[in-house]
Amino acid sequence: MDIIEIIKQDYQQFPDNQTYSIYADNVYFADPMNQFNGLQRYQQMIGFMKTWFLEIQLDLHNITQTENLIETRWTLSWTTPLPWKPRISIPGRSELKLNPHNLIESHIDYWDCSRLDVVKQLFSMKNRYS
Repeated sequence: MDIIEIIKQDYQQFPDNQTYSIYADNVYFADPMNQFNGLQRYQQMIGFMKTWFLEIQLDLHNITQTENLIETRWTLSWTTPLPWKPRISIPGRSELKLNPHNLIESHIDYWDCSRLDVVKQLFSMKNRYS
């Protein structure tokens, strides 16, 4: 299975059964909330999400590859474990850079909204009584 098919499959089952073997051991990860190096830290971040977020869904809208760069466009959503169960949704994109061994050495996520926009979703009235 090629890396594009593996990524598509990983998005469909996110955050479960992720294919960590497609990442370099020293992978660099960045998003508006995190920045770190290392596959173990990446696995810990996914584990945190699995532990604290409910009904996680990662919808893949587009994926393209140009030489050593894979770009994805997606929407990540989950239910927050607060009494009123707000649903959070973050549209965004990822740039995945491949090393000469065809492993992901850099995974950078860009959100199409601000961190404040995400926090505001916690207090959205449409979530309060649904």
